[in-house]
Amino acid sequence: MSEVQHFRYSGRVITVPLGLVLGIWSVYMLELRLGLNLNSWGIYPRDLQGLRGVFTSPWIHGSLDHLYNNTLPLAILTAALFYFYRPIAWRTLIWGTLLTGILTWCIGRPSYHIGASGVIYLLASFIFFKGILTRHYRLVALSLGVVFLYGSLLWYIFPVKEGISWEGHLSGAVSGLIFAALLRVRLPSPPKYDWEREDYREDDDPFMQHFDRDGNFIETPGASDEGPAAWEAEASTGVGNIAGGARTSTGAGNASEPDQNKGEGGSRSGGGVRIRYHYRTDRDSGSSPE
Repeated sequence: MSEVQHFRYSGRVITVPLGLVLGIWSVYMLELRLGLNLNSWGIYPRDLQGLRGVFTSPWIHGSLDHLYNNTLPLAILTAALFYFYRPIAWRTLIWGTLLTGILTWCIGRPSYHIGASGVIYLLASFIFFKGILTRHYRLVALSLGVVFLYGSLLWYIFPVKEGISWEGHLSGAVSGLIFAALLRVRLPSPPKYDWEREDYREDDDPFMQHFDRDGNFIETPGASDEGPAAWEAEASTGVGNIAGGARTSTGAGNASEPDQNKGEGGSRSGGGVRIRYHYRTDRDSGSSPE
């Protein structure tokens, strides 16, 4: 599976977060319009009737501030889950939410625990730990992004403020870690370059032909500033080159004359610089360079 196939957009990246946000806002507006108080439908720990809150508590919020604080993180983290972990997104969201609620029911204080913050901690924890465990560069970057945006959430898994369900936060964080370790997802292989193949040979690589054994660049025959068309024209008329980038041309006024005893091609040294060049003869006329 390629990265394009795995990391591709689908409608669920928008529809699922939007549906969750509309759901929690609709429940809150329903409470206001009808004068209801649904807090009793939250999780009440170690009470059988309180177990119903495992399914209903994420939709219930106690105040407008509570709702505001949960809306944006819920939308962003859910969208990230369905974009980067599409094959296991539903399992993580549904089963993780249930496990979060059950753990809260087991360890929570005897009061009603409501709100989607447990789900937010579930998603943040899952995305962070899954990226670290997979070690895929994109997912690790996503993990660091979660830390940058929501790193302060860590403090609220401890009882630092009265009225906050730190048990629900802790349950969500633990659930995210568990599902990150248990759920497997097939990730795209990192791109493999030519030189990483087992059958790779430098002598067969056209790019490596531009360098000598010492790593110095060798200009290709006929290279000039006039562009590719000029290069082809010069190559067909017998243009030579000099290692190191300086160019000579055959014909009158040649900057370098071949050694008489060298035949076709040769080398000269001057000023401490060794010059190598080559030329070709006209096969039709049998003439040699001037």
